Amino acid sequence: MPINSPETIKRILDECRTIAVVGLSSDPWRPSNSVSNYMKRNGYRVIPVNPNETTVFDEKSYPDLFAVPEKIELVDIFRRSDEAGTAVDQAIAIGAKAVWLQEGVIDRAAAQRALDAGLLVVMDRCWLKEHARANR
Repeated sequence: MPINSPETIKRILDECRTIAVVGLSSDPWRPSNSVSNYMKRNGYRVIPVNPNETTVFDEKSYPDLFAVPEKIELVDIFRRSDEAGTAVDQAIAIGAKAVWLQEGVIDRAAAQRALDAGLLVVMDRCWLKEHARANR
């Protein structure tokens, strides 16, 4: 499915219930925190992935995707564009179903690698905005 297609977004929102959020901050003023808090309030399982955090939302934070002991369906990336490729490559390696590069996170080569590996891909879009739009 094409990157950012309505079908891709719908499938991710409907099918991906366990979400690893790369770059999730415990700071409530950070977008990663507010978006992830919204995810949790809407019934999604949120797993923090940030080597600079120990816990976020009373959940253990992991240094990278390889350290997460459970199956991850979606990898949601809140990192600078030049660092997003590492998370995408880890998502491919662990067998995630999808990757979502948040608004302002653009790495076309990494997105193409994920697409080529069979993952659903969204790039430069806000998960919260897309979820809210789909559920009006």
